[in-house]
Amino acid sequence: MSDEYRTIQEEVQVESKVRGSKFIASASPSITRTEAEEFIAQRRKQYHDATHNCFAYRCSTDGSQYRFNDDGEPSGSAGKPILAAIDKFGLTYLVVVVTRYFGGTKLGLGGLIRAYGGAAESALASSKRITKYVFDSFRISFPHAYISNVMRVTSTCNGRIVDTTYDEEVHLVLETRKSKSEELRTLLVNCTNGDARIKELLG
Repeated sequence: MSDEYRTIQEEVQVESKVRGSKFIASASPSITRTEAEEFIAQRRKQYHDATHNCFAYRCSTDGSQYRFNDDGEPSGSAGKPILAAIDKFGLTYLVVVVTRYFGGTKLGLGGLIRAYGGAAESALASSKRITKYVFDSFRISFPHAYISNVMRVTSTCNGRIVDTTYDEEVHLVLETRKSKSEELRTLLVNCTNGDARIKELLG
């Protein structure tokens, strides 16, 4: 699994009109499904008088966690085009809600697809898109004699020391990009002659 992904830096919102209907596209970075669903609930509350609040989100680097919803529009006319806009920009860990206030003129299936997809694309095009990384953290304990070796190996793998505790041994919490995690663990064991004890950190 890749430890690198593209997302947006901060929340953005863009309004547009199509044959009298007003579309408000709101996009926000979202690390978890819970955050995405909370953002959707906020928009539904804010625009409670709207005709539809359609959405899509992706919250994983492997594409496994996503959801889209047409919120009463014809099947496939809103949620999927919004998700397609997210994929067009190669983004993940974000949510897009497109709110519609009906203007009196029906757009038809093709018109809806273009309107919802276009609104989502406009919001994402106006956003600042950034590259972020997935990190792995773990605790390591080892005898004091190996401190210089551990520091050198950690630096080699571009790791970062998050926390340090000293008693009879040295206890460090290390953080590194997930793609470097296994290499760093192997080097740490080797550079301490197998005396290092590595413990996973949960959450």
